[in-house]
Amino acid sequence: MSVRVRYAPSPTGLQHIGGVRTALFNYFFARANKGSFILRIEDTDRERSTNESIQDLYDTLNWLGIEWDEGPVVGGEYGPYIQSERSRLYAQYADQLIADGKAYRCFCTPERLDALREEQEKTKSKEKGYDRHCRNLSEEEIAHNLAQNMPYVVRLKVPTEGKTSFEDVLMGTITRKNKDVNPDPVLLKSDGFPTYHLANVIDDHLMGITHIMRAQEWIPSGPLHILLYEAFGWTPPLYCHLPMVMGKDGQKLSKRHGSTAVRDFREKGYLPEALMNYVSMVGWSYDDKREFFSKEEFCELFSLEKINKAPGIFDYKKLEWYNGIYIREKRDEELAALLLPYLKEAGFVGSQVSEQESSFFLSIMPLIKERLKVLSDVIPLTRFLYQEVAVEDVQEFVPKKQSLGDTAVALARAYEILKAHAGEAVEILEEQLVEVSKELGLKVNGVFMPIRVAVTGSQVSPPLFDSIRALGWEKALQRIEDGVKMLEGEVDDE
Repeated sequence: MSVRVRYAPSPTGLQHIGGVRTALFNYFFARANKGSFILRIEDTDRERSTNESIQDLYDTLNWLGIEWDEGPVVGGEYGPYIQSERSRLYAQYADQLIADGKAYRCFCTPERLDALREEQEKTKSKEKGYDRHCRNLSEEEIAHNLAQNMPYVVRLKVPTEGKTSFEDVLMGTITRKNKDVNPDPVLLKSDGFPTYHLANVIDDHLMGITHIMRAQEWIPSGPLHILLYEAFGWTPPLYCHLPMVMGKDGQKLSKRHGSTAVRDFREKGYLPEALMNYVSMVGWSYDDKREFFSKEEFCELFSLEKINKAPGIFDYKKLEWYNGIYIREKRDEELAALLLPYLKEAGFVGSQVSEQESSFFLSIMPLIKERLKVLSDVIPLTRFLYQEVAVEDVQEFVPKKQSLGDTAVALARAYEILKAHAGEAVEILEEQLVEVSKELGLKVNGVFMPIRVAVTGSQVSPPLFDSIRALGWEKALQRIEDGVKMLEGEVDDE
């Protein structure tokens, strides 16, 4: 049996971390088993589905390098792969279920259903959901309603007794009493569009899906889907419900933890290979030691047996660490090409970058590479090279547990030394500045930090003397002199 798996998102929002992990697991499993990875768009929720979401889906998968073998854009023999283009098919199968006595037409109005819901809540009834009012209508009643063009939905006849079970690769046998399954859920809406359950089961069967990997939140739908397979007389695929993706607080990952949309991570400057690597390790592990895998290695080594049953924890700091590692593996030329768009967006360079600008930017890669956690970090790290610095608060110059007066004296002494020895070896300059700190009874940082703030406008920057060299000694000395005046002015005012 050839493995056929699918990723079937609803285009009602941006692609998020949990969904992308599902896509990756399906993709890797297909590749590891020489099978097919199918992309299907389940846009049956017509009110919430958007073209923006569909485009974001394509952009995200392309950015991550996930190629689908069948689906929108690329086609395939089981298409169309967008559910809104398969409506007639679902109606035909709904009619088949009605003819076989497995489903029925329900003519209940929205007003009746609202009243039923209110009554159940008011009386605190144990019976929840639809009361099967239309389940046993006579042929005459059905014919009369149809003759009156009464709108209707199609509902599944869920058995009122017995149990339904299915096997899950991770969870084992899952069983639910039929009386606890959603009572006679809607399969086909009055507008002719299918609900998720009907379309999902029909498409998985017709597209020959052999394994269904989806989030554990879909487990409650499992028995209902099995009942649908049984109603059609079809053999269900093998299920594997994936562990949830949680935040560090043990709650399901959501916006309260931070960004969850892949677009946000992409815009901030996470590399696709870093995001792919880390997200794939949330709930899966090859062994207890190895942390880094290429896409090709995942495609070779991935197996269902190595998926963890326990929820996976998404740690933003760990992802940041992964990203930093991948950034530092880039060649300087490759990294510069990735960073330039951020400089353009910030207005540091124009849309057309000159050869001189490119050469200069390439020259500072060794300064910033070790400090980049995400690509957008290039903006604060290099701002001082492209814009005049403006220290708004004089306290930025002052290290902890050091006075404003001592800081003013330290920067003034440092300025005289740097002015007199500009361009000399770094070791000599550092040695003389350390001597200043000893003479003034200050920590070394008490001398170096004010220089850093004066030159770069920030307490955090690339290596100090590399920064000065990149900026140019003339500009650097002018900024230090301005810093001295600013500090001395504040001291005089005290």
